[in-house]
Amino acid sequence: MHIRFDVPADPAYPARVAAALSRVRLRRFGYVGAALAAVGAVGLAVSSALASDDRFSSLWTALLVGGLLSMLYAPWVRWRARRRSGGYAVEGGYDITDDNIMMRSGSESGGIAWEGVTRVTDDPEFWIVHVGRMPATVIPRRLMSDADAETLRAFMTERGLLRRR
Repeated sequence: MHIRFDVPADPAYPARVAAALSRVRLRRFGYVGAALAAVGAVGLAVSSALASDDRFSSLWTALLVGGLLSMLYAPWVRWRARRRSGGYAVEGGYDITDDNIMMRSGSESGGIAWEGVTRVTDDPEFWIVHVGRMPATVIPRRLMSDADAETLRAFMTERGLLRRR
């Protein structure tokens, strides 16, 4: 397998990449925040219904506010990443073989060996490549030809990196 394609210098592209990677990295903040907010809301409701002393109401309020702030953290980071990444638009490209994924962006280049990839997740626009537990890079499907995308999907599925449809 040898797939090669270019990435144009689109100012919106780095923002979409940043949003896709941060969505994966920051998902747990939403879950933790929802749990904290739920515990805080239930605790606040129970303590006010029992009309017990107000010693614990500040604890429940803090849990509720902390949970809400945690849930808002991920959208805030994505908004900042989109706003700041527009200046990073440079031409680049991908060169994907059986051995590795080589990426170039402007004068920089780097690669990831398939042996180090632990899994690949599907996003509406990208395949998100994970090395260990962290998302390392993305492969943009819409910039590839349909035949190349199917070839790469079959390769990743065969290696057990991507789930079958």
